[in-house]
Formats: sequence, C-alpha cells, structure tokens
Amino acid sequence: MTLSMYCQSIEVSLRTGPDICDITPALIGAIRESGIEKGQISAAMVGSTGSLTTLEYEPGVVADLKRAINLLAPPGIDYAHEAAWHDGNGHSHVQAALLGPSIVLPVRNGSLKIGTWQQVVAINHDNHPRKRMIAVTIIGTR
Repeated sequence: MTLSMYCQSIEVSLRTGPDICDITPALIGAIRESGIEKGQISAAMVGSTGSLTTLEYEPGVVADLKRAINLLAPPGIDYAHEAAWHDGNGHSHVQAALLGPSIVLPVRNGSLKIGTWQQVVAINHDNHPRKRMIAVTIIGTR
C-alpha cells in the first residue's frame, strides 16, 4: 500500500472578528479531488489572528461561540501587545491562540469523517476584515 499526499489552499473572506465561516464543503471538495480514500486531512490557518475548530454551524451556536470568545479575551481592555504595535488587536491574538490554528480529521471511504451536526469552521479574530488562507494537506491511501 502506497501513501499519497495532496495539498491545496482555501481562501475565505471574513468580516471583523469574531467572524465564523463554514469551510466543510471546501474540505469535502479537496478530499474528493485528492482521490484519497483512507487517511487524514489537516487544515491550518495561516496568520496569528485566525483559528479553526468544529461546531454545529447553526445561528445559535455561532452566536454562543462568538460571545464565549469575547468573554475569554475581550476587546477593549489593555493588552501588552498594544505597547509594541498600537494596532488594537491584542485580543485577536489571544483569542486565536486559545482556539488554535489547525485541525486534523479522519478521512474514511473518501469522505470527511465528522458527526452529522459537526462542521469545520474558520474564525477571524482580527479587528478588521481579512482574507484568510487555509493550508490543507491530505495524506492517505487511494
């Protein structure tokens, strides 16, 4: 059995954070294009003020997560980052670090193996809109 690797980039446009976007269809498309039947997909947000996670992508959960993110690292309070850059996004870096920049999920039978009510989301935490690049790598057997 030979392992194969497939790489792709996904770009998403996100509003001022926290803004959350469902990237599940793009990941499913990448798996389809890769031809990999069994293995894993990894996705990594490029940049220090964005993150990836899973949730049930419905308005209530999205609103709950946004509220929780802002409670964990609220905008508008003093962050040491501001002393260096004065860009008002210290909270953005902390929020992104708490959630993390990457995710790894199983690929089985050529499909993304996630729960019925589980989607993969990209989150912009920055204090302005951003185009985010997500580096995707799929490793497995065909």
